[in-house]
Amino acid sequence: MFVDHPKEAPHPDVSAVAALDEPTRRRLYDHVVRQPGPVSRDEAAEALGLARKTAAFHLDRLADESLLDVVYERRSGRTGPGAGRPAKLYKRSTKQVTVSLPERHYELAGRLLAQALEESEATGEPVRTVLHRKAQELGTQIAGQEPLGVFDLLEDNGFEPRYDGGAIVLGNCPFHALARDHTETVCGMNLHLLRGVLEGLNEQTLQACLAPGPGHCCVRLQPDSSPPAGVARRP
Repeated sequence: MFVDHPKEAPHPDVSAVAALDEPTRRRLYDHVVRQPGPVSRDEAAEALGLARKTAAFHLDRLADESLLDVVYERRSGRTGPGAGRPAKLYKRSTKQVTVSLPERHYELAGRLLAQALEESEATGEPVRTVLHRKAQELGTQIAGQEPLGVFDLLEDNGFEPRYDGGAIVLGNCPFHALARDHTETVCGMNLHLLRGVLEGLNEQTLQACLAPGPGHCCVRLQPDSSPPAGVARRP
C-alpha cells in the first residue's frame, strides 16, 4: 500500500462505518465523542430523549464495532463493600477507522506536499520540482515493497486499472478531490509517482503520460513507443 515510512495505519472497516448509517446510532456516537469524559447509558438517553434500552442497544453496537470504548467507573465516588457496581460508560475509541469508497489517499498527498515545501525552503529548489522527485522516489519504493506486476500493484492501491488495448486506464484517482481543485500540481505528482512505480518494477513496455478525461485518472499507462537504444527518435 501507499506508505512511505513505518507507522500505524488506520483500520479500514466497512461494517464499522456502515453502523453509523443508522440515524439514532449516529446521534449517539456524535454525542459521546463531543463529551469531555465517558458517558453513561442514562446520560446519553436523557440528552437525546431516548429510552434507556434503545440507547443501551445502540451504544453497545458502537462498542462492538470499536467505534466507542467501554470503561467502568463508580460514579458515587465510594469504594469498598456497599459502594455498588461500577457503571458501564462509553467514550471515543482509540481505534482510528477510515473507509473511502472509491479508495482515496489524501494523507499520502499531504505528506508529499509537506516534504516538498520543507525541502524547497531549505534548498531553494522549486517546490514542484522537489514534489515530482519525491513522488517518483516513493513510487519506486512502493514497487520494491510489493512483488507484483504493474496491473496488480495498481489494483491493490486503489487505481482501479483496466486494459484499453495495449494501454492501462486508471478508473479511480486516489487524489480525486485534490486533483479536481489543484489539477496541475496533483496530476503532476501522480504522474511522477506512477513513473516511479514503472521504474521500480523495471517495466519497460509502458510509459506514464498525462491523458485527463472524464471518468478516469489523469494518468494513463501507454505502450512505450521509445525507439530502441542507439536509434534516434524522429523530430
